[in-house]
Amino acid sequence: MLVYEYKMDGRTKQYAAIEEAIRTAQFIRNKCLRLWMDGKNVSKNDLQTYCAVLAKEYPFASRLNSQARQASADRAYCAISRFYDNCKNNKPGKKGYPTFQHDNRSVEYKTSGWKLEPDGKHLCFTDGSGIGRLRLVGNKKQQIETFPENDIKRVRIVRRADGYYAQFCVETERRVEHVPTGLQLGIDVGLKAYLTDSDGQTVENPRHYRKAEKKLKRLQRRLSRKQKKSSNRKKAQKCLAKQHLKVQRQREDFARKVANTYVSSCDLIAYEDLQIRNMVRNRKLAKSIHDAGWGIFLQWLKRYGALHEIEVIAVPPHFTSQKCSDCGTIVKKSLSIRTHICPSCGLVLDRDQNAAHNILQKALQKNLPSDENGTEGHSETSTDVAVQNASGDLASTASSKRRRGKLGR
Repeated sequence: MLVYEYKMDGRTKQYAAIEEAIRTAQFIRNKCLRLWMDGKNVSKNDLQTYCAVLAKEYPFASRLNSQARQASADRAYCAISRFYDNCKNNKPGKKGYPTFQHDNRSVEYKTSGWKLEPDGKHLCFTDGSGIGRLRLVGNKKQQIETFPENDIKRVRIVRRADGYYAQFCVETERRVEHVPTGLQLGIDVGLKAYLTDSDGQTVENPRHYRKAEKKLKRLQRRLSRKQKKSSNRKKAQKCLAKQHLKVQRQREDFARKVANTYVSSCDLIAYEDLQIRNMVRNRKLAKSIHDAGWGIFLQWLKRYGALHEIEVIAVPPHFTSQKCSDCGTIVKKSLSIRTHICPSCGLVLDRDQNAAHNILQKALQKNLPSDENGTEGHSETSTDVAVQNASGDLASTASSKRRRGKLGR
């Protein structure tokens, strides 16, 4: 499934109609959720049938396309089924009980209610919502008109800080021919350096939020000075939201480029499987961890790995920074110590590169047959992953050459 995104250009009345459609989708979703709360054994089919009842009862709901109403009911059922799955799997903590939505930003159409013009530059919504014909502005390399209309399974309208966007979900397969290089790498993400691999190469941390923090503070102060519910406050709020959106896009663009570079040049990549949610409880490092965006990077690393059909392996993080990658001796060190010095074998190595070596070794041990591998590796992957040592340390710094110290074996 490919998603092509275009920005939509229209008139003020059309934007008002889009907002009305988004509010209607939110209304139907909340109504379906209320039906589930008040009833028993409510199925997905019951929620979709309830959409027709809402259309007869509320005239504004009938103006929205019938399949768009069903898509809103599907959103409610998705939240319900996720809650049940968390209860069945005994997920620790909160189970995610479905709640009513107050800030919906999108409405989704299925295969009806819209029509794409042959030039691929205009999209017309044919239901009673009154959106009408909109111009599509996007990358010229994206040619949505080349796909048959039957292959477009979803059309989604999304509101962002800088305008409205149309997303086309196309049912197709993307194939990438991977050129084998024989390179196997372990990567160790951090704060001082974005990541350090087992070959000693580092990627500088861009710190997008830190660089934009001064401007964000100024825009936030302007917003705080404006009178509530005034038009000037809305303008200031929009400027602030645009700046946050810019930082978000910078972070994701950087993560995608770095992930694509590593996947294209490697045949196996190993990383530490950790929960960022637990790491950001450290108040002194939370802002820097969020700014680095490890979760987005690892998410794209796994996506590109599946696309190139290479192994991207998550390994348990225990003792990756403390263990010597040469002899296996545990060398305790605090976060301030950035160089690994082994008293047993004399290995002197950058702390992060040593951790990357250990990560790669764990991944290679995991690929061995069960009779040769004494300990099983961690096979699960998670979108909320990051790098943290067993002692709670964060790994980061520039690379150094692997060399022997004065200490002998």
